[in-house]
Amino acid sequence: MNDAGSMGLLGLTAMEERVYRHFLRNPGTTAEDIHLLLHASQDVVGAALRRLTELGLLRRAEATAEGGAAGAARAAEDPAAAGSEAGGTLTAADPEVAVGLLTDRRLSELHHELQQVTRPRHLVAELRAEQGAHTQAGGGVERMTNLTQIRDRIDDLAFFAREEILSVEPYRALTRENIAHARPLDSRCLRRGVHIRSVVLKDALDDPATAAYLRELNAQGARIRVAADIAERVLVYDRHTALVPADPSDTSRGALVAQEPGLVASILALFEKIWDQATDLTDLLGAPAPESEALTPMELEVLKSMCRVTKDEIGARELGVSLRTYRRHVADVLRTLNASNRPHAALLARERGWI
Repeated sequence: MNDAGSMGLLGLTAMEERVYRHFLRNPGTTAEDIHLLLHASQDVVGAALRRLTELGLLRRAEATAEGGAAGAARAAEDPAAAGSEAGGTLTAADPEVAVGLLTDRRLSELHHELQQVTRPRHLVAELRAEQGAHTQAGGGVERMTNLTQIRDRIDDLAFFAREEILSVEPYRALTRENIAHARPLDSRCLRRGVHIRSVVLKDALDDPATAAYLRELNAQGARIRVAADIAERVLVYDRHTALVPADPSDTSRGALVAQEPGLVASILALFEKIWDQATDLTDLLGAPAPESEALTPMELEVLKSMCRVTKDEIGARELGVSLRTYRRHVADVLRTLNASNRPHAALLARERGWI
């Protein structure tokens, strides 16, 4: 017997279904000692019998002449007891009727639930009030002071951006950790067709890793411009949400997250002004090396090995050359790509489609 039951979707418990199926198989029998057959307590089976009778899935036979009105009254109060009396039998309703009754009842319940779900629009106001409890600047502007929470919010806004991300970021260098954290988010946005426009400080190009990452973004479709002197820090997502420092002179004091249309429009205007006065990245870094400077077949294999293994000894062994020869080829690759180090070489090679 299937204890899990298949009528649970219609509102029956597993025990109620077992009792109903019992009387389908054994019509016109009593409920006497049925709890022993089902290995359950009398109370549990009695409760199932009462509910099935209330639902119309079990029907008792008319009280016998001996039972008279008293028997009928007792049957109404306790169908289990009525079924245990001599001649007091229970019969299951036809399956089509039973399923129809349960379906109508369940649909009515679901309709009521749906009405309840669609009515409480007042919850929006209540939740807004909860949100306002943590808002210090008021009026659609949230002040955040916890740096971890700020980073998480930035990640969330980038992850869910659908159309455009605008930024002005006056950093002078990105750490490897910064780049490793930003790369998957930036790449995901660009693959989904999100337009990225960013203005960075010109001094950032003096850092090889930062310059390489900016070129990588540019190659993937981001539009990067540089400015000689910027102090503003601006992030705008989908022209709807803007994030700026609470104190431009001290970013450790937190950030403001704004969604007020007027305020966001002003921040957008500031961004466009900075963007128009900035210089395109490619005008400063120049175009990639011409194909005439492409790697030799052996250098290309060394380049792939550099990206795949962490030790020169392993790379040299895989390519069947001496360690000295392998390192000479590595030096040639770095010189050809004008790369400052191996990670930088890998980024530049990816930009040119060599790997």
